[in-house]
Amino acid sequence: MTKRDPNFIDVHVGNRIRMRRQIVGMSQEKLGELLGITFQQVQKYEKGSNRISASRLYHAAKTLGVPVQFFFEDLPGGEDRGFGEPREEDTVMTALMNADGVALAKAFRDAESAGKRRLISSMARLIADARVPETH
Repeated sequence: MTKRDPNFIDVHVGNRIRMRRQIVGMSQEKLGELLGITFQQVQKYEKGSNRISASRLYHAAKTLGVPVQFFFEDLPGGEDRGFGEPREEDTVMTALMNADGVALAKAFRDAESAGKRRLISSMARLIADARVPETH
């Protein structure tokens, strides 16, 4: 039996679960405990390798403090905009859907002034644009 690739919707929903869980500072273990499942099952949901049922997704939304629709926001190829090239917002959200992206977003959110937020943005842009010699 061959292993099938996860459906892109399941992957997107899983990424949104992971992103929200990290934003609220909750571990996979804690989310699993609150949902009555193992942390391994949370991992599988977050990877999109297992589909999350409607009832469990509803409870995850309540536990993480978001509406169920949150998990479907920015879904690539949604009916509301047709298929084709992803929008810039989609690629930005995808880039932020990991621990480093969440940490950057939290730092930006926690900056106490517009000046600090501009500094974070400027530093990130400088680092992204920097030419760094490749190491082998």
